[in-house]
Amino acid sequence: MKPFYVYMLECADGSYYIGHTDDIEKRVSEHEQGQGSGYTKTRLPVKVVYMQDFMTRDEAISAEQQIKGWSRKKKRALIDHDWEMIKKLSNQ
Repeated sequence: MKPFYVYMLECADGSYYIGHTDDIEKRVSEHEQGQGSGYTKTRLPVKVVYMQDFMTRDEAISAEQQIKGWSRKKKRALIDHDWEMIKKLSNQ
């Protein structure tokens, strides 16, 4: 079974873009070529700073929506795999 991915890109302006896909290499390549989304197209170059795989598209979409709702600080903690900070920020 093919996995689904949630990924986070850091754009040239320092902002983050979160998305999901079932073909991570193709999707990142699309972003890098300015074909991925209107948001990243104007903020090139981009680099992958976080990626997680899931068994189903529904799980990936759910995780994407959750992360999109997080503060910048909490997203940074996720990138750094700082689980204590994520927990701390979740309690605020």
